[in-house]
This record gives sequence, structure tokens and C-alpha cells, in this order.
Amino acid sequence: MSNDRLPRPAPISLAEYRQRRDRLMTALPADSAVLVSSASLVTRSRDSDYPFRQNSDFHYLTGFPEPEALLVLLPGREGGETVLFCQDRDPAQEAWTGRRYGADGALASFGIDEAFENAERDTRLPELLDGRHTIYLPLDDSQTRAWVDLCRTRLLAAQRRGAIAPDGYHDVCGLIHEQRMIKSEAELALMRHAAAVSARAHCRAMRTARPGLHEYHLQAELEHEFLWQGASGPAYDTIVGSGANACVLHYIENADCLGEGDLILIDAGAEFDLYAGDITRTFPAGGHFSDAQRTLYDVVLHAQQRAVDAVRPDVTLADIHAGVVRDLTAGLIELGLLSGDLQTCIDDESYRRFYLHSTSHWLGLDVHDVGRYRIAGESRRLAPGMVLTVEPGLYVPDAEDIPEPYRGIGIRIEDDVAVTADGREVLTDGVPKRTAEIEALMNDG
Repeated sequence: MSNDRLPRPAPISLAEYRQRRDRLMTALPADSAVLVSSASLVTRSRDSDYPFRQNSDFHYLTGFPEPEALLVLLPGREGGETVLFCQDRDPAQEAWTGRRYGADGALASFGIDEAFENAERDTRLPELLDGRHTIYLPLDDSQTRAWVDLCRTRLLAAQRRGAIAPDGYHDVCGLIHEQRMIKSEAELALMRHAAAVSARAHCRAMRTARPGLHEYHLQAELEHEFLWQGASGPAYDTIVGSGANACVLHYIENADCLGEGDLILIDAGAEFDLYAGDITRTFPAGGHFSDAQRTLYDVVLHAQQRAVDAVRPDVTLADIHAGVVRDLTAGLIELGLLSGDLQTCIDDESYRRFYLHSTSHWLGLDVHDVGRYRIAGESRRLAPGMVLTVEPGLYVPDAEDIPEPYRGIGIRIEDDVAVTADGREVLTDGVPKRTAEIEALMNDG
């Protein structure tokens, strides 16, 4: 098996991070301020922490990789000013946990206008917010809200000396999330790389799979490839479901033995520079689909290919999902898993016994990325720069009223698709999905 490394794309430039902050500040009143906190370390057990992963909104605006930081944006001062509070330099602690940037490092490396270490935050933050009437922050962030409340209390107490306290709070998340919906070319390059790494990992798992191994062996192959290619690891909990486990949508135990006649459903993606890949493939443990497996698989594949082909500007996710429902329902009727008129089965939602979820979600810094799906009550229309998944599936229960060959089969096929000016770009076409191609890959050599 080849251990070659994919070339790494360029990171997001400091100029792009500044453009993002400037775009946000331009949309806000000149007498407002924005506060966004970094993620914090989370205890795993006793004195060990989970691996740190930066807050996506904070990363989007700064690229700053450390915990316990606070971003303050001040619109109106010559186009706006960026201030960062960050961890204090502490040589004794850094000997254990690694070097910190500190205020000087933040200024030198991240294009920040001003930076202070956290020891100065309680003094300087009220000064920065003095005269700012409206504060924009994530309203569900209790820590950031507590800092603003403290500043407001101090400014109210200083009103006799001319201080002006904020008089309103608004949620900033919607504004940031609308920006994040449209990916820049630099972001798309990172997402192409995350997708390519994810595709290699899926191919590796297909080549490795054989009856007698366990689901966790394939998880190990996937995640080894992620790390070998320089990804930080999985973008979400890796799903390796064999046999009836494939019918559990978020199955993550990954503990069972692979059986000779099993299909294996793998839903896994790499995270690279915080951008997510997200691929699902379904393939036979023994390298060959049975007739029933192939027939059901081709129903899903037909729906998935038509849905991918439907991605283009001005189409809605509701349109794409409706097409998938129609294709899957028609296939279920043809196989005898549903009976009756096609439109009746769609209207009464009898298909939902076999297809439980939506066809798509946004993709980006979060695997289920931010951004509204509906605007003014209507499904939003796709636009160039949006990235989405296309992932129809069928999950057949192991029930007595189901024909024996189809019982307990779960199939999902998922690709990551970027909307372009004239159509689409499939980011994840590096891993096969036609049955003949899958069998050829699994049995090569």
C-alpha cells in the first residue's frame, strides 16, 4: 500500500482573516462592539484534557490556535480595530504544555491591531467598551456574556465621570454564519484536501476489509491515513457499521466482527486545518455484493447520482431531497418493499420506514456546518461557494414482513459537493461508488 503524501494546500492568509473581520464590522453600527471567545480546554479525566479544538467562529475570524482567548472588534475607528486578549506568557507552565504566543506573538503572527495578555483583560475591556452602545456576541456563551455584564456594571458605576455603558446585546452568530456559508477559493482548497485525504482513507479501508476482522480494524486504517496525510484526525466520530449495525445512523461502537455476507457502511472524514471532509461508502466485507445487496445498492446509487447532478445555483436542498425521495420510493416499490401508488407512498411518508433523514447538510469548518436552511419561510437557494453533502440511504429493518434477502441491510452513499457558477464540483470523487469499481478495488492483488 502506498504511503505517499498528498501536497498540502496553502493556509488561509492573514489578509483573508482581516477581510473577514472587516466585512463583519462594516455590517455593524459604528458605536457597537463584537466579542467572540475561543474554545476552552475540556477535562477528559482528572488532570488530563481532551485534545484542544478551536471554536469555529473564533477561528474563522482570527486563525489564532490557543484556548482562553477573547476577540474584540471595534467598528468605526478608521474602518475598525481588532483587539485580542490571550493567555499570559508563563515559562513554567509552557515547559509542560508548549510555548504560548502571548501578546507580542499575537501581534507579530496574526495581523491583530492590538493584543493584551489576559492579566490585563479586566482593566482594559471596560475601556474598550466605553461608549459602545450595542454589544454583539454569541448570546449562548455564558462566559463572554459574564465579561460583558461585568464591564457594563463598572461603566454604569463610572457614569458620573462620563463613562457610557452598553445598553443592548445582540447575537452575532447569524452574521458570522452567513459569511461562513460562502467559501473562498482558499477555503475550497482546504476542503478539497480534506476530501482527498478522506477518500484515500476510504479506499484503504476497502482494500483492508475481509471477514474475520473487526469494525475497529477498519477505523484504525481510516484514522491512520488521516494522520499520515497531516490531518488533525477525524472531523467527527468515525462510523464503521457492518451487517445490521449499518441501519443505526450514528453507530460508533465499531466493535463487531465482520461477517462473510455483511455489507459495511463507513461514514468517516478527515479534518484538515479545521475544515471537514465527510464521506460515506457501503461495500461488501467479502469483496463481492450479493444479488440482493447489489439491487438495493443500485437504487441508492441511482438516487444519489441524480441528486449530485441536480446541484447547481438557484436550486434548493428541498428540491434535491424531493428528487431523492421520489427515486428511493420508486425503487422500494419495484423491489416489493413498499406497495401502492408512487405518489401515495410519498404523500403518506411510508418510505420513511426505510429512509429516515434528509439528503443534505452544509459542510465547512463544522461537519454539520452553520447557515440557515430556510429564509423567510422558504428553502434557501444554492449559490456559488456553498458546500453541501449529498447522502441518500436505505435502512431495511430485520422484520418478518421484509423479504429475507433484504433484511438488516443498511446502505448510504455520501459525497461532498461545492456549488460553482455553472454547476457543481464533486470534492470526494477519489473513492469509487459503483459496485463493479468497488469490487475491483477490493480484489485488486
